Amino acid sequence: MKKLFVIAGIVAVCAVSCKTKSVEEKLTEFNQWNEALIEEYTTGIMKFEGNQEAAEEYSDSIVNIYKDYNLKALKENLDNAVGVAALRNLYGAVEQDEFEDYVNKITAPVHGKDSVFLSGLKEALKAQKSTAEGQMFTDFEVDGVKFSDFIGKGKYVLVDFWASWCGPCRGEMPNLRAVYNDFHGDKFDMLSVAVWDKPEDTVKAAEEENIVWNQIINAQKIPTDIYGIEGIPHIILFGPDGTILKRNLRGEAIREAVEEALGDK
Repeated sequence: MKKLFVIAGIVAVCAVSCKTKSVEEKLTEFNQWNEALIEEYTTGIMKFEGNQEAAEEYSDSIVNIYKDYNLKALKENLDNAVGVAALRNLYGAVEQDEFEDYVNKITAPVHGKDSVFLSGLKEALKAQKSTAEGQMFTDFEVDGVKFSDFIGKGKYVLVDFWASWCGPCRGEMPNLRAVYNDFHGDKFDMLSVAVWDKPEDTVKAAEEENIVWNQIINAQKIPTDIYGIEGIPHIILFGPDGTILKRNLRGEAIREAVEEALGDK
């Protein structure tokens, strides 16, 4: 670990602070540093196999190094491509308000993919604000089926935005099935919304995963644009009137949110 800290520190200083370097040189060093850290993590985490506590501690330390370095790079390079690259790396790693503040401070001239990235990011942040916890749901329609056919009808509804090809999505299915089996009834229901997927693949995967609750198939990017969803699975709990209660639930947090809402905890 000491070696990692020393290497990271040296490269960080040179990559973001050497004023004589060109933007291209800074960007190269920035990318090399991040690649080296990822490689270090991939190798280093294997040393803790069988020791979950130590593995989590190691992972947390790497995440902190990664976050600190990229934040430093972002703050010092708001006017060039290094700042845009750092912004990409920090998406989801810092609080939304802080992240949005940096998005608005970026003055770097952007073209091509960077331009698409920044404009898409601003739209996603705007969508996330309008569909944040405490906001009323936003309706949409797919092939004649409306989201409001299931939401705001007097039940708590857990909605899973997923795709057949998404490993983490499939990984959450046992948790979702258990919650459905334990709580489905007059007060609670579930809905799966397939996004970014081929309908035939969705149907096949739904059968394999024994999805017996309601489904909307072939939604593609319609709901993900509306709700500012950048990654899946994205699981949201809606109240009986359609209010968004919890967003981005995963693992045990799914059951905990449902139990709390139903008063079963």
